[in-house]
Amino acid sequence: MEDHVRNLLLLGVLSWTTAFLLIRKSLPNRSFEFCNRLVSTTHAILAVTLSSLSVEDWKCPVCPVALKSSPQQMRALAVSLSYLIYDLVCCLFDKQFSLDNCFHHLVSIIGIGAGLVYEKCGSELVAALWVTELSSPFLHLRELLKELGYRDTDLNLAADVLFAVIFAIARMVAGPYILYVTLSTSNPLIIKIMAVGLQLVSAFWFYKIARMVKYKLTKRNNLKVA
Repeated sequence: MEDHVRNLLLLGVLSWTTAFLLIRKSLPNRSFEFCNRLVSTTHAILAVTLSSLSVEDWKCPVCPVALKSSPQQMRALAVSLSYLIYDLVCCLFDKQFSLDNCFHHLVSIIGIGAGLVYEKCGSELVAALWVTELSSPFLHLRELLKELGYRDTDLNLAADVLFAVIFAIARMVAGPYILYVTLSTSNPLIIKIMAVGLQLVSAFWFYKIARMVKYKLTKRNNLKVA
């Protein structure tokens, strides 16, 4: 891993941590999770933006495969890796600890870290980053709305449905294709294993999200009938 990438990682971890502390101080009446989700939303938007800017050819967003990463791809991956390291530490301090979320973070950290060390697979990793973060702003929005007092409202339901639709298309349609591309080329074994792990977590979350949406729509219909 080159020195400038290490420096960007260190700067990133410090920046995300500082941002959280400033938000926490500015919003003393909001929960730990609320403040962290504001940071997470900022990262998701930044990650999608940097990933989009690093795509060389939108006719084939996952091309070229199994080749040396471009400087733009390395930057996008380093910024997200620094966030994932910060957020993993936050997960350990949060009262609502989630084993599957922790596993997701570890898989992503190892996968992106391997990509930065090998300095290859940039196209595949950036594409994976793009599809995994595309639905994240809506994930955080639905939870932020709950703490702001909009639980069980039409606005919160709209955020739930929008999140579920984007998650399904990104992770269960585009995700398997990126996994196929990653596994079918001469990428390092560790990256292939992490790609499989990430898709398995996505499938598990898709199952939970589908149940959540079904429950909320059924509950809403029952209230209308009543």
